[in-house]
Formats: sequence, C-alpha cells, structure tokens
Amino acid sequence: MLPTVSKGRSSSSASRANSMSPQYLRRIVKWQQMDIEYTFWQMLHLCTSPKVVYQHTKYHKQTKNQWARDDPAFVVICSLLLVVATLAYCAAYDHSATHAVFVVISVLLFHFLITGALIATCCWFLTNAYLREEVPNSHVVEQRVEWLYAFDVHCNSFFPMFVVLYVIQFFLSPLLVAHGFLPLLLSNLLFMVAASYYHYLNFLGYDVLPFLERTTFFLYPIGAVIVLSPILILSGFNPSRYFMNMYFSQRL
Repeated sequence: MLPTVSKGRSSSSASRANSMSPQYLRRIVKWQQMDIEYTFWQMLHLCTSPKVVYQHTKYHKQTKNQWARDDPAFVVICSLLLVVATLAYCAAYDHSATHAVFVVISVLLFHFLITGALIATCCWFLTNAYLREEVPNSHVVEQRVEWLYAFDVHCNSFFPMFVVLYVIQFFLSPLLVAHGFLPLLLSNLLFMVAASYYHYLNFLGYDVLPFLERTTFFLYPIGAVIVLSPILILSGFNPSRYFMNMYFSQRL
C-alpha cells in the first residue's frame, strides 16, 4: 500500500525550502565551507559534457533531498570570473577608472544576477504552473520546482555563454569589431552559438526533473535564434560592435 501524504509533511518540506535561503546566503562569505574544486569540475563539464553535471544533480537530490545547490560557490566564482573578464575589457577599451567601475557593476548586476533572477522566476512560475505532471491520486507526493534550482539552471547555462561571449570574444574582439562581412558573420555566429547553448542547457536542467513534462518547450528559443541570425547578418548588424559601442561610448 502506498503511503499517503499529509499536510504536515508538505508544510515541513516548504519550511525546509524557505530555511535554505538564509543558510545559502550566510555561506557566501565563508570560503572554507565552499567546495571550490567541485565547482570548477562542474564548470568544465558544463562546457564539455553537461549531461554529466545534471546526472550529479540527481545524486544531490537523493542525498540532500533537494534539487538546488546548498553551496553558493558556483555563483561566487562565476561572479568573480565575470568581474575579471569585464576588467580586461575595460583595460583594453576604456580610459576612465570611474567608468570602468560602473561597467563592472552594471555587467555583474544586469547581465548575470538581475537578468538571471528574472529568467529563473519566469521559468520557476512556468514549470510549476504549466509543465508539472498531474498527480494521479493523493498517495503521490506533489513535487515543485524550487526557485533556487531555477536560478542554478540559469547559472549553469550562463557559464558556457560567459566563456564564449566574454573570454573568446575578448581575444577575437580586434577582428570582430572591424568593418567587413567576415567580422559581421563571425560575430553573429558567436552570439548564435552562445544563445543556443544557453537554451540547450536550460532544457537539460528542467528535463532532468522527473515530475515535469513537455520540457522541449525550452528548446523552442533555439529555433528563433537560428531564424533571427541570418536576418541580422543580412541587415548588417554586428552584435560585438553594438555592445562595445554601448559600454565604451566609442565609434569602432
């Protein structure tokens, strides 16, 4: 006979999820409690074999009884790498220390944290409202996507995009911001690959959850990116030149 689910058990699960956030935030300032080596292992495999990372997410659920990370190391290290990469751009293209600080803060907040929180909130609401499998009877535990897990998925998806659009693009930037068809083509291909891989990892992050269905929805934006890229190329839009001009206020 299957065990029934009581309201007390549901409320205790919710309280565990709510109490996890303060603990997560406290560990941000405690480096000794962060698993740095495992975080770099995750970052490497997100670029080479992301399914392995989400296989470990299943193990984490079995051992910690939660899908979300309880270690903020990934967010902290990703933020630090983003700051270093942005400083490299500022050193190469900016001439004002004050403006460089503004660029670093705006990139960290808007490109990663605020945008990530908004995307995570939208995905969290969408998956819980429309993509969960219907519970056939009251004997099955009702599962929901944790908001912190949705933010984890964004962070996982963001890191390979960071490698492409912040690291690789930095070294190719003298070519990408030049005039001509080749820089235009390479810049658009770079952004297309980064955006497509971001949405593919988003799909993997939600597809691993056994209580969700129709997760192929997260692959649909890839089709839009593939269709949009030739249009941008034909229109002469160079995204690398656009963002460089936007942040460093210079005509390239």
